[in-house]
Amino acid sequence: MTTPPPSPLPPGMTPEALAKTVARHPRPAGGDPLRRVDAPIVSLSNLILNNTEGKEHLLVKRKPSWLKAKVPGGPGYNRLRNIMDSHKLHTVCEEAGCPNMGECWARGVATIMILGDTCTRACGFCNVKTGRPNTLDKDEPRRVAESLALMGLKHVVITSVNRDELSDGGAGIWAETIIRTREACPNMSVEVLIPDFEGNWPALQMVIDAKPHIINHNLETVRRMYPAVRPSAKFDRSLELLRRVKEQGGVAKTGIMVGIGERDEEVLEMMDEVIAKTTASVGQGSSGAGQNGSTNGAPAATDILTIGQYLQPTRNHLPMDRWVTPETFAMYKEEGLKRGFKVVESGPLVRSSYHADHQADVLTDILQTRA
Repeated sequence: MTTPPPSPLPPGMTPEALAKTVARHPRPAGGDPLRRVDAPIVSLSNLILNNTEGKEHLLVKRKPSWLKAKVPGGPGYNRLRNIMDSHKLHTVCEEAGCPNMGECWARGVATIMILGDTCTRACGFCNVKTGRPNTLDKDEPRRVAESLALMGLKHVVITSVNRDELSDGGAGIWAETIIRTREACPNMSVEVLIPDFEGNWPALQMVIDAKPHIINHNLETVRRMYPAVRPSAKFDRSLELLRRVKEQGGVAKTGIMVGIGERDEEVLEMMDEVIAKTTASVGQGSSGAGQNGSTNGAPAATDILTIGQYLQPTRNHLPMDRWVTPETFAMYKEEGLKRGFKVVESGPLVRSSYHADHQADVLTDILQTRA
């Protein structure tokens, strides 16, 4: 039996570039089929390379004029770069290839990524490395707290990869990192962008009990798109996570990307569902993550919503469907505020951590006005 000749490279791609992509994402985009939690209702298999022979590469679409990001550089950027390197810390800014890294780092704002740099899932939209992570680094919480104390920030966002191989999904490291950071930086607000812990609610409770000021968990996309975009997650499980945060008096935040195949009406339906299904009655004596301004027993829903443009990281990721215009993003913001979100950040370059310090300030001002 003869070996078939290798597939030709797409225009503009070198063998070195292809090897780099496959090394970073060794598993097929979409995760491990044996661990699917929902039956697929859409398939993009004929549009994604999937790291196998015979699949078609898609060229990344040319960016429109309104999508321009600042090139990294300057004193503020270099200062943060040196602190990160000396403390051996990871940032999602770098790992996910965020287009706002230059602007944010120049302002002295970065998103720390804990629990390593390798994710156990293989979501088709994400540029973070996938595979089997290294041994758990139990000294990481100390290094994170010490580095943040050096940075002197007003607000920080901490996120992580998924660590589904751990019994608590890494919640113990999460809790220790939050507690140490709050002790080391008492004048800084702490926002966390957490995974779903596979629905392990005692693990989530460890994070809530550590009392970060804002708990963010991104839905990433509309309900219909989940089997293609988040095959190892559940839309309803993520809604329940947000509801549990609100039930205990916490400030809850979520976000999605658009331009990946959803329709505008589905984005509005998602807003309605988030408000309806994450509304919880805040009870007496909660151990809440933060103060949301609600009186005991009053209903409260997810507070902050972010919406940004999906950018296909490589030809090995889910294809982009459309460029969403600034006018449509403005419509999303208007509709989100109408529906009851206290803060809506909506724009082509918006990511969940983009202007997170400003979002926290706006939310604080709103709650103080209503108190």
